Amino acid sequence: MNVRAQAIAQTLTVAVLAGGRSSEHEVSLSSGAAVRDGLLAGGHEVLWVEIGRDGAWRSGAERLTVTPGAGLLGADVVFPVLHGPFGEDGTVQGMLETLDVAYVGAGVASSAVSLNKVLFKELMSASGVPQVDYVGVPEDRFARLPAQVLDEIAELRLPVFVKPAHLGSSVGIVKVDRSEQTLQALESAFAHDALVIVEASAQGAEVECGVLERPSSDRSREDGPALASVPGEIVFPGDWYDFNAKYTAGAMELRIPAPISPAAAERVKELALEAFMRTGCEGLARVDFFVDGERVVVNELNTMPGFTPTSVYAKLMEASGVPYPALVDRLCRLALERHARQRDYRY
Repeated sequence: MNVRAQAIAQTLTVAVLAGGRSSEHEVSLSSGAAVRDGLLAGGHEVLWVEIGRDGAWRSGAERLTVTPGAGLLGADVVFPVLHGPFGEDGTVQGMLETLDVAYVGAGVASSAVSLNKVLFKELMSASGVPQVDYVGVPEDRFARLPAQVLDEIAELRLPVFVKPAHLGSSVGIVKVDRSEQTLQALESAFAHDALVIVEASAQGAEVECGVLERPSSDRSREDGPALASVPGEIVFPGDWYDFNAKYTAGAMELRIPAPISPAAAERVKELALEAFMRTGCEGLARVDFFVDGERVVVNELNTMPGFTPTSVYAKLMEASGVPYPALVDRLCRLALERHARQRDYRY
């Protein structure tokens, strides 16, 4: 029996990693609990591994130690449901590579590129992908050349959004409507991150599209290596999609399918797949857009989108024919397939 057939036939033991050192710790715990429940519903065994704010890994009351090449708790696959720095940025992925264990989602390089909003936008720009205008601001450059940086930001025209470059879930974001607010917004963002991104305000609807890799046996020339979901529109109170709108039950509405033209919907799916491939993502991603009539621009890509009950990715996948237990199962199977494939290379 080949590796893939053997994987399909077995119940998996999955180590779910949740928590982490970032400010998205609580969101990760909620996402991880939902993944755990989905795996259990699919008949799998789950090992819960919680990463504390201190960075320690614990299974129950026991603090874990690991050995390179020895896997993690004997699990078949690891599902790192981690958001933000020290989890979604390639650090944990590198550790899992060292342990020689299969894991869900993007690898080291694509995780690092995608979480760095400035680097991601530079890559999309080099690839000709349309996106919102932006200015990347390293803290040390702002300290040396504050007037020059403020002039560059002014060229974006107000309002602008000031964001820590490595955080998600709208943590640390400030909307700037008046020029005198810019300095305070930058200082607030630098409290979270040494790299800040300032983005121009975009017109149109906020639309999101999920991407799910296909198993190698299901790929064809026509279908390609990944599935792009039906696009969904995010409708929320207020004038931007903040933390409360994302994680408060009932605070936002997800309209599936998004009420955009068929041509715009196809363009969203096309660009979602292109962003997924350009960044070298594997397994899954959620790509966020602004759609104004027929104009579609990429905002950002999330390599480990939220899996909470109010999160968008799973709803988009369900609307595209992949229910939640099947979704988490497929992601684990894809991880096993990639791990087996990588072992065939002579590095």
